[in-house]
Amino acid sequence: MSLIPVLMLMISMISIQIGASFAKGLFPLIGAEGTTLLRQAFAALILCLVWRPWSKTKQKLNRQQWMAILVYGLSLSGMNLFFYMSLGRIPLGIAVAIEFTGPLTVALFSSKRRLDFLWAFIALCGIILILPITSLSQPLDTLGILYAVAAGACWAIYILSGKKSSTSVPSGTAAALGMLVAACVTVPFGLARGGSLLFSYKVLPLAITVAVLSGALPYSLEMMALKKLPTNTFGILMSLEPVFATLSGLIFLKEYLTLVQWIAVACIIIASFGSAAFAKKQIILN
Repeated sequence: MSLIPVLMLMISMISIQIGASFAKGLFPLIGAEGTTLLRQAFAALILCLVWRPWSKTKQKLNRQQWMAILVYGLSLSGMNLFFYMSLGRIPLGIAVAIEFTGPLTVALFSSKRRLDFLWAFIALCGIILILPITSLSQPLDTLGILYAVAAGACWAIYILSGKKSSTSVPSGTAAALGMLVAACVTVPFGLARGGSLLFSYKVLPLAITVAVLSGALPYSLEMMALKKLPTNTFGILMSLEPVFATLSGLIFLKEYLTLVQWIAVACIIIASFGSAAFAKKQIILN
């Protein structure tokens, strides 16, 4: 397995979590819904300018390809919206840990080797440890947890639909069109919550930064990586997401880790690198 798609995923996850930390600063002004709308709208604009899907689709996409992009865009919209809504109620690292149940489920159901289940089990142990479920832990907002679970379900659909759309449509085109669909779906929610403040000079610069860090850059990288990695390997590698989330929360939001959370992070790292190191070589698309 090439290290290039793995590196793409690493950069993508780091970028997303830094962007999420910045996005939390917009919540008091335009809410999670408004922040999601601006993030996806600017990301769609940037992706369309970079990848120019109109020039790469001179041969019209067929109905099956459009359906794959539509499902990909809908899952992307739900994943982002529910995640930001959870982030407004619970800490970044915890939100990502709960959200990860989605890709972890994909990894388990797509696995064909016993060794893959070992890495998935270790990752699951890390997720359980990182959640505040002991008497020493701080209570969590119930609605925030439910939002994170919903984001995880959308994330699972995103992995599967992204894999399908990236194999039938050029990666950049799929990312651009998928983000455009996601932005359109989020419009009513964002306008209802953010209103005229969405166009404020106090909001737009930070929103553009969030769009680049959490949208345009990482999703382009992920779409390219999805073509090069088996679904189960992609899903388990994404277990590093809570690691980057907790570190980003520590650095940018001053959310400090407990000893149990450090142990959880170690479990997730072991599972992630173990799955990458022992993954079978498979035929992949060029």
